[in-house]
Amino acid sequence: MGAKAGQRRKPDPANRSGRQRFALVAFGALFILLFVIFVAAEGIGSPSVPSGDIALIKGVPDELAHVSEEEFEKALERQANQSKLKKTPQPGEPKYEELKEAAIKELVEAVWLRGQAEELGVTVTGKEVATELATVKKQNFPTKGSYQKFLKESGFTQQEVNEILELQILTKKIEEAAKAEASEPTSAEIADYYEAEKAAKFTVEETRDVRVIVNEDKSKVEAAQKELGKDHSPASWKKVTQEYSPTTKTNGGLTPGVQKEALPEELKEPIFNAATGELIGPIKVEKSYLLLEVVQLHPAKTKSLKEAETEIISALTQEKQQASFSEFAAEYTGRWQARTHCASGFVTEQCANFKSSGHPSTASPGCYEANPKTPANECPAPVTQTKPALPGTVTVLKPKGEQFVQRPQPEASKEAGAEAPTPEAAPEAAPEAETGSEAKPSGE
Repeated sequence: MGAKAGQRRKPDPANRSGRQRFALVAFGALFILLFVIFVAAEGIGSPSVPSGDIALIKGVPDELAHVSEEEFEKALERQANQSKLKKTPQPGEPKYEELKEAAIKELVEAVWLRGQAEELGVTVTGKEVATELATVKKQNFPTKGSYQKFLKESGFTQQEVNEILELQILTKKIEEAAKAEASEPTSAEIADYYEAEKAAKFTVEETRDVRVIVNEDKSKVEAAQKELGKDHSPASWKKVTQEYSPTTKTNGGLTPGVQKEALPEELKEPIFNAATGELIGPIKVEKSYLLLEVVQLHPAKTKSLKEAETEIISALTQEKQQASFSEFAAEYTGRWQARTHCASGFVTEQCANFKSSGHPSTASPGCYEANPKTPANECPAPVTQTKPALPGTVTVLKPKGEQFVQRPQPEASKEAGAEAPTPEAAPEAAPEAETGSEAKPSGE
């Protein structure tokens, strides 16, 4: 019987379950719709590359966003010319894939640089390009004909050369802009740097100005000693070195600024324990005999913080600028790669839709195949080695710079002690030298 008037109907479990399912389906459809709208609004996902283009790059003016097949064909031809090939290879031919990747990289990274310059407000004038071209011609092409020959052989037009020079100038300006973001050194940083580097950088070790007689004949050194014992004035030294020490006769045998660590062991204590005006020797060092006189003592000296401040500010500023640029360069590639979508058949490492195998690009495929047709001669280590960049080699397009190659520690370096300096590092090995540069460490 039906329910009486005013009597509440008991809920039907089946109907309630159906309503819940309907609500979930409706919510799911609404969520998908909202996500599609959000994707369309935010540009998330992989945009399609228009027909006739090989790549589409977001976040740049429209005239830069499209990399056309026509541009690719020209870049491929340039790569073939630079590789000294008689003709441009076709798909399937040797070298095609290598040159194709190089051409795509050239075109895409040119757009990246221009896009980054646009964001930073960096521009290049025609006058700057002309100045750079004049410099290039002066340094590399002695005649007008040699430059025209280069254009013909390389396949570059003058407009393309100008575009390359513009990109080079933009690269420098982008680097300068990134470095300009670095903060100024603080007083605390300057003080900390001074304390950390005081001994190594701001302390001048004690040195000696030394006159020296060198000869393989001990009797001649003894004869010089006899004469100088009577008169060791600068005039006498000049006369005696002319006769007995031709390799040190310039400036009367004087070698200024001799550092202890630059000397052979046989000479360190005699020279640095001697009083001024005292004749030392003869002392045998390898095949030669030496007679020495310390002319002047220069005690060690440490610069004060105030004296070193300018040097410290310069060093810290350079460090901060390089760190700022390295951070920018490391982020730059990933950001622009995410904005770059490439057409099928043109996908390289510069593209967001590139799927990496995770293997180093320089490794042979045979390293990762169970039964390779062509076994690999060598494979990379399973643990990636840390390779610090050479100073000054980090650029926008090379955020890792040119890296040091790690090598095993030489066996010789494991032995206790170090080899004693040879006589070539001593004052006597400075033939015809007034400044005594041979007596100093060769770390210049």
